[in-house]
Amino acid sequence: MASAPKEVASELLPFIRVYKDGSVERLMGSPYVPPSPCDPDTGVSSKDIIISDNPKISARLFLPQTLTDQNVQNQKLPVLVYFHGGGFCFESAFSSDHHRFLNRLVSKAQVIAVSVEYRLAPEVAIPTCYQDCWDALQWVASHAGNEDVMSSANKEPWLLNYGDFGKVYIGGDSAGGNIVHNVAMKAGAGSSSVKLVGAFLSHTYFMSSKPLESEPKGEEFKNYAPYVVWGYFNPSTPGGIDSPMVNPAGPGAPSLAELGCSKLLVCVSSKDQLRDRGVWYYDLVKGSGFKGEVELFEVEGEVHAFHILSEAETPNVKKMINKLASFLV
Repeated sequence: MASAPKEVASELLPFIRVYKDGSVERLMGSPYVPPSPCDPDTGVSSKDIIISDNPKISARLFLPQTLTDQNVQNQKLPVLVYFHGGGFCFESAFSSDHHRFLNRLVSKAQVIAVSVEYRLAPEVAIPTCYQDCWDALQWVASHAGNEDVMSSANKEPWLLNYGDFGKVYIGGDSAGGNIVHNVAMKAGAGSSSVKLVGAFLSHTYFMSSKPLESEPKGEEFKNYAPYVVWGYFNPSTPGGIDSPMVNPAGPGAPSLAELGCSKLLVCVSSKDQLRDRGVWYYDLVKGSGFKGEVELFEVEGEVHAFHILSEAETPNVKKMINKLASFLV
């Protein structure tokens, strides 16, 4: 006898469906791929590591081919801590699209990348992802000045041997870009032992109760997917859609002058519905008194997260990768 179908408790289409038994069905996202000792297209090596068992935080590390050459010794490279996108509720550091993207970026930029596997909504509330990514950054920073691999518990040899901790960056796309903002603000509040050289945000998710000129108005705005996402996952967050976590200009939001990095790169695409939010954020930082360098970079004719989603390395994908690589120096 066939079992009765599970009852749906709620859903946020086209992203997820939550059932009354507590299970979650993710309706979007690319498939899992394993790490590789040598990516056939870029030569980049990758492996998966555990950062913390409780809470459960893991990561995929990427090492460029130059450092797997037996003749290379004592070469130190910049370290990129990366936060993947996916609406806070899907995608993974182990997804095929982010794996492909980071292979390309690590090869071009010659950096070590740590792609963080943070916990997703709705199993945990969205603020959890900020803490997970913050904890991952602190774990990376704990490798600074510690060369003795054998005596270093919970330390990663790739970071110890090859990481330049005077050149630590954070980056992310979409919801991951939002995480970059929140982590950089916390770093600027003096909570971190690591000094961030730079941060890049690509096609970043921000929102507010007041629509921008290009966004829907009235009731249509309240049904606008980027607006709905935040309320669905954070129904009781103080400030709601104007929480400083998602609205950096909201009531009580700290000054963006406190961003804890020396330079900031904001990337947008002309056909992305979040394009104007990225420009808005750039303008807010420019007007905040931020003492570092801030740059806006736009790719014409492309959609949201095209550089992540594109299987082919198109001219615009190369343009985006080259820009990010030139930032990570």
